[in-house]
Amino acid sequence: MMDLTQYPLIDALKAQQPVVWWNDFSCPVSTPPTEEDVSQARARLVRFAPFLKKAFPAQLAETNGRIESPLFEINNLKNELNAPGRWLLKGDHLLPVSGSIKARGGFYAVLCAAERLCLQAGLVRETDDYARFADEDVRAFLSEYTILVGSTGNLGLSVGMMGTALGFHTVVHMSMDARAWKVALLRRIGAEVVQHEGDYSLAVAQGRREAEADPKSLFIDDENSVDLFMGYAAAVMPLSEQIKALGITVDREHPLVVYLPCGVGGSPGGITLGLKQVYGDAVYPVFVEPVAAPCMTLGLMTGLHDQIESADIGLSGLTAADGLAVSRASAFVGRAVGHMVAGCATVEDDDLFRMTKRLLDSDGHFIEPSAAASLCGSLAVCLDKSAPFDVQKATHLCWATGGSMVPEGEKAVYLEKGAQLLGK
Repeated sequence: MMDLTQYPLIDALKAQQPVVWWNDFSCPVSTPPTEEDVSQARARLVRFAPFLKKAFPAQLAETNGRIESPLFEINNLKNELNAPGRWLLKGDHLLPVSGSIKARGGFYAVLCAAERLCLQAGLVRETDDYARFADEDVRAFLSEYTILVGSTGNLGLSVGMMGTALGFHTVVHMSMDARAWKVALLRRIGAEVVQHEGDYSLAVAQGRREAEADPKSLFIDDENSVDLFMGYAAAVMPLSEQIKALGITVDREHPLVVYLPCGVGGSPGGITLGLKQVYGDAVYPVFVEPVAAPCMTLGLMTGLHDQIESADIGLSGLTAADGLAVSRASAFVGRAVGHMVAGCATVEDDDLFRMTKRLLDSDGHFIEPSAAASLCGSLAVCLDKSAPFDVQKATHLCWATGGSMVPEGEKAVYLEKGAQLLGK
């Protein structure tokens, strides 16, 4: 292990103090996916729209099979916090079917697997109407294959939903910090759930081992999947159209700062790629993590990526933000887009609950505490004197990564805790 004392923020990270770190862009990089790769991902989602509309009519009939979320202004919260600039909320907590950002990457990765298998078997052609994927002979063919994934929660939910919808035998390996309601929902829709005593990394490792042992198993690798990554990257073009519709100018003088809750890094990494392809130097992606699990902050700050984990500096990785409870960052993401990430912020669990309550009271949006990391990160950056842009002239976009699927009982617990912490 390298000497970590050379990094000024390391003691604060060890002490689980919130920090804001700005990238000096010295970390090693690899070649990221191209604009053509992102275009192909968008085209694949268009091909699958007829199937998605047929498989999930209640949620996707009105959108013709498009999985997209609204963009909101959150002026009441901004004013309450006395925050600078313009504040927006990207509503992926309202994404149809699975109610989280993982519907983008998780769904897309499973669709890629189904398409490759069926094209190879001659069951479909790219020019076909992809409603064909709902036909019984295609489902019977795909049922011979197993989709596996390791997850702390929302990715497993999304892969489970799409895997079972296509007919795959779907196995979700989950760490013990996964929410009970997510486990119950997966089992209800026909997915097999295997829970592990250890953390997220153990669940992923077990899923990977099982897939390697079975030639008819496919592993959705949250730590290393280009397909997952591309599903997230494809989200940015519709977002840019929403920003334009609000009359917002994005340029070097009026930058777009995007706050992305970060676990292993797949969803914020993919979105970062898409953002940079659209906005270039006018966008500043900021990854936000819990103080107990700052794996991407550590990986980027040191340039070690997946060669360092939270436990190496004495951190437990235990956090109420279940989707962010990851101790080791993705090697692929760090090397592919680490040089595009403007910086990272770490936030305390109590602040996640406070912000969850404040957002609902001020602007009427309920999001999971893990999704509230984006809002906490935005406030931290706005207060940071060393930000590499003018926070007053910036548009601050907070990505709400999940929330609408949370059961009412659990939702009430989150809000009650937030109210207590706020002294309400």
